Amino acid sequence: MKRLMVDYRQFRLSRMGEPQFAHVKLWFTWLIYFALYFLTENLIPAEKCHVVHCFLDDIIPFNEFFLIFYVGWYVLVFGSLLYYFLYDVKRFRQLDLYIFVTQMVAMACYIFFPSRQDLRPEVFPRENFFTWVLGLIYTFDTNTGVCPSLHVAYSLAIVSVMVKDENLSKPLKLFVTVFSILVCLSTAFVKQHSVVDILAALPVVLLGEILIYGKAYWAPKLHRIHA
Repeated sequence: MKRLMVDYRQFRLSRMGEPQFAHVKLWFTWLIYFALYFLTENLIPAEKCHVVHCFLDDIIPFNEFFLIFYVGWYVLVFGSLLYYFLYDVKRFRQLDLYIFVTQMVAMACYIFFPSRQDLRPEVFPRENFFTWVLGLIYTFDTNTGVCPSLHVAYSLAIVSVMVKDENLSKPLKLFVTVFSILVCLSTAFVKQHSVVDILAALPVVLLGEILIYGKAYWAPKLHRIHA
């Protein structure tokens, strides 16, 4: 069994300022996100949002079975953060801050350039467990605040951190990469996002990559390539 990096049994709120527990404060970044999510979802009316659409959205068929990957994203995000929180504090910091960067950029876009998509089917072509769950998701997750897609941004951030982790096996890295790609695709197939939202997440992720890793990680690798 893998050994915990920090003995959290000794943690108390009064000790959060100590170096060994300072990273715990990063969990509070999620409170900022949820507050902004609530505000953007409830205070920006749909009629004031720009409709996001491209021709590919009309080509991609609705497929409720991609809900497996769309919902699996929640497990991917929480599971990866929890894993690094327990076993690799340095990478926990990197991943949480990486996600936080994408959160704040996306929220700024949602506030200053409100967006929505009108891709959801009015009537599901089939009735089954997956469409039932998707119907529930449609009720609490509105079709506004969509560009860029945070499903895509978070997934690619997780892939970036994990593929750089020399302690993870290649099969696990491959699984996370493939699963994350399917998560990105799922956003279009369950009609939660336009392809435009997926593409718009790419520069957001690039910004996160630059801020979190920058020259410290990439400069030596680029130097070896050109040497």
